[in-house]
Amino acid sequence: MSLIVVDVEADGPIPGKYSMVCLGAVVVEPTLSRTFYGRTRPISREWLPEALAVSGFGRPEHEAFDDPREVMARFETWVVENSKGKPVFASDNLAFDWQFVNWYFHTFLGRNPFGWSGRRIGDLYCGMMKDGYATWKHLRKTVSDHDPENDARANAEALLAMIGMGLKLPAK
Repeated sequence: MSLIVVDVEADGPIPGKYSMVCLGAVVVEPTLSRTFYGRTRPISREWLPEALAVSGFGRPEHEAFDDPREVMARFETWVVENSKGKPVFASDNLAFDWQFVNWYFHTFLGRNPFGWSGRRIGDLYCGMMKDGYATWKHLRKTVSDHDPENDARANAEALLAMIGMGLKLPAK
């Protein structure tokens, strides 16, 4: 089983009506050297300027990005090639990141290599601390800057720190 942290930037709050802008992923392992980055062009004419602005891209740039089907096919290949056994999806905001990745995989490929579920980093940390309000982002080393590859790396660093504190997760 391989743990993969994923981060998504989008131009709105839900897939289908709005579009994923870009995604980043990193395999949770000490080197954090196996990464993925993809940018997808819009699938909808609807977008929220304030949401797109978070990604650092403008609408003309977003419209010039890659075909979502091609990006998701590359991402699936990367996930499969970089996983030992079943890949496990993890993210900071599972409700947001998962919905976009799952929707895009099923819409464009008809399947999701991660299966049906994922893990939220904050919930894992709260469980470790036995405190439903415990905060974990101080465990990051890389600055979270809404570049999804950087954000995925920062979140993977936090997971590695949690593993160092005794959390049992695959990170080899």
